[in-house]
Amino acid sequence: MSKIDLVDINKKFTGNDNAEQSAASYINNPTAPINYFFPFFRKKNKKIHFSITNLNLKIPDGKTTVILGPSGCGKTTLLKMIAGLEKIDSGGIFFDDIDMTTSTPKDRNIGMVFQNYALFPHFSSKQNVISYYFFRKKTTEINREAEEKLKKTSEMLGVELEYLLDRNPGNLSGGEKQRVAIGRCITRNPSLFLMDEPFSNLDAKLREKYRIEVKRLLRSFKITSIYVTHDQHEALLLADFLVVMNEGKIVQSGTFEEIYNDPQNIFVAEFINPNSESTAINLIDGELVSGRMKDVLFGIRPGDIRIIDEKKEFSISGKIVDIWDIPIKKHSILDVQVGDKIVFVKEKLNSGLKKNQDIVLYPEKYYIFDRLTGNRVSKE
Repeated sequence: MSKIDLVDINKKFTGNDNAEQSAASYINNPTAPINYFFPFFRKKNKKIHFSITNLNLKIPDGKTTVILGPSGCGKTTLLKMIAGLEKIDSGGIFFDDIDMTTSTPKDRNIGMVFQNYALFPHFSSKQNVISYYFFRKKTTEINREAEEKLKKTSEMLGVELEYLLDRNPGNLSGGEKQRVAIGRCITRNPSLFLMDEPFSNLDAKLREKYRIEVKRLLRSFKITSIYVTHDQHEALLLADFLVVMNEGKIVQSGTFEEIYNDPQNIFVAEFINPNSESTAINLIDGELVSGRMKDVLFGIRPGDIRIIDEKKEFSISGKIVDIWDIPIKKHSILDVQVGDKIVFVKEKLNSGLKKNQDIVLYPEKYYIFDRLTGNRVSKE
């Protein structure tokens, strides 16, 4: 297990960076010839639209930290910095207070699972799972250790892995390839797991299955794990500690509940949305709520709005323009016209409310954001 400290990390991108090397070969098999793996992992140069400046982050020991953010925000770049696959311009990376900033990936005792599986195509599944030992000098002791690791890993991942061991990656489905990739990661006995959107290539049913399996495995290992995703459902399921990123910056960190209930700015308030049937938060001109609220936006989540009979302080008048029933969740979403905006309201199913009905909305909980900066001014 390791606690990770990132201290004042800076990285400026030119947009002309060279294609990355094969992370799988470099981390798991540092003695293998790099050109052996290039065709499978080389990526075209992409212009990166952000730089990382004075980034600080503490990743707790023995927990699963999920880095969540929109595509292109820097999640994978941050993961590669921790792995040593991306050099930083300045700052420090510490594992258990030991400076690893200039250490090579193979010296960081890291296991990685990738989105594109990163399996050796001409190896059997068994050879892939124990590939960490395959490139080491062959001795009776090493062979015995490899077989013991294979046996233990097969038991952890169940009969499905044992069934796949004699097959090559070309004969495996996406889910089967990912199972082999996870097995390979486990056999290295790493002090740190790094996972880069490992299930994004799988269909929805398989994604759900493997998310649950990975959560079970990570809990049993109690190994520090860093998991990158843009999928909020995945983050909610897996994260002990959540880090929200945008444009190369860490916007907020904490538990999922802390971040959802206590957003620090408009980006976080709008981005974290476990209820996909409506917007995460309604943003209303402050002056529509109170004449004293100038230059601010009044934020109310759909589930924090109550319909009342008479106006009172901070209440808002509106008209129902549409009603969307969601029977499986036993509630409806009301589209309410407030000024020139539509405000979404979560209401119990079969409430008796009708289209074109005038109503008064009262926020039981609200957030106030600065209109210019987007930062939260206060929360009630």
